[in-house]
Amino acid sequence: MATITLITGGARSGKSRYALSLAQAHRGSRAFIATAEPFDDEMQVRIRKHREERGVSFITIEEPLELTRTIDSLPADVKIAIVDCLTVWLGNLLHYQRDTADDYPEITRFVELLDRPPCDLIIVSNEVGMGIVPQNDTARRFRDLCGQMNEHVAERSDRVILMVCGIPITVKGGKT
Repeated sequence: MATITLITGGARSGKSRYALSLAQAHRGSRAFIATAEPFDDEMQVRIRKHREERGVSFITIEEPLELTRTIDSLPADVKIAIVDCLTVWLGNLLHYQRDTADDYPEITRFVELLDRPPCDLIIVSNEVGMGIVPQNDTARRFRDLCGQMNEHVAERSDRVILMVCGIPITVKGGKT
């Protein structure tokens, strides 16, 4: 049975690096599903740096919106996949759909996929609920949706790891 690990934490807390270290310990084919798009120079640099860190040991798939379909269509020999990251994916959904609904079917489909993952999954997502409450309603809505999504993912995860200052802290499941 496939396992799910959620790695969460603040910005630049070591989530992606830790996800890579966990996946590299697995034998067999590995996939990396990147949800970020290079909207600006800073993001282009971050994407390039992440590609260099992965090297050739991962099949890299860049998909900003169709996350569930992408996971469902992974090659059968993939034993583990990293999704990096749900927070950016949610931002993409809000950006492209410009929808004011409180429910997103894409999120529901993704959460339902976690009941039957095709391979081991390591999911990276920011913890956005520990900071300052945003003043504008769009940012508050994003924070609330992200928190709800993370809660549903954590519920279905075998392990939840909180990264603090580059240190993994087990919140749920086995040891780090």
